[in-house]
Amino acid sequence: MNFIKNNLANAITLGNLFSGCVGAIHLILGDYQTTAICIILSLILDFFDGFVARALKANSNLGVQLDSLADMVSFGLVPGLTMYAALEPFGNIFLGTGLPFEIKYLGLFVTLFSCLRLAIFNLDEDQKYYFKGLNTPSNTILILGLYYAQKEGGAFTFLFENPLYLILITAVCSWLLVSPIKMIAMKFKSMKLQDNYPKLALLIGAIIILIIFKTVGIPMVIIYYILISIIFQKQFN
Repeated sequence: MNFIKNNLANAITLGNLFSGCVGAIHLILGDYQTTAICIILSLILDFFDGFVARALKANSNLGVQLDSLADMVSFGLVPGLTMYAALEPFGNIFLGTGLPFEIKYLGLFVTLFSCLRLAIFNLDEDQKYYFKGLNTPSNTILILGLYYAQKEGGAFTFLFENPLYLILITAVCSWLLVSPIKMIAMKFKSMKLQDNYPKLALLIGAIIILIIFKTVGIPMVIIYYILISIIFQKQFN
């Protein structure tokens, strides 16, 4: 019984990893819809592994390492592959010039900076009630959300018709992952209303955006999340 209690959270984390691996494979095969389902499942499992570990008092260093390694695939490799897939049609042509390499590989910089972000997070003890830089799940939702919305309904098509825009998205997302900008984390330091204005603004705004824009609103919620976090910078300590 103790074995199950001590390892249930780790099993959930491995489920996150498995789902991320399946999502990555289907993205390579061009099945972005299955990838989206897998990432949703990974997000759910990523939330519940920590919740279960705390509820069962089964936190461990092994769990911390497993969590980062699983996130590296689900929320590091997958968004990098998404940018890879988005840039693939352009071959080695950029701004009318033929480069000695295919520009799709530049999309993998998202994966590199996701790895760096996860390593920094593991070493930074300040990030308990806020994130420093955009967390990898949010970054994945932003990138995959844009890609999915474009594939499904033609939204944001202008971004995917120009490799310059895609490389700019890659660069901005890579920077945001390791930026010093403090971002809202849904962890409560206190239950005082004034201490939770950023979370309330995020929650209410996100609901409104999703009601109005539905699927297209998913990446817009992440952009809103970044903007709200910037507005409330002084409240983070």
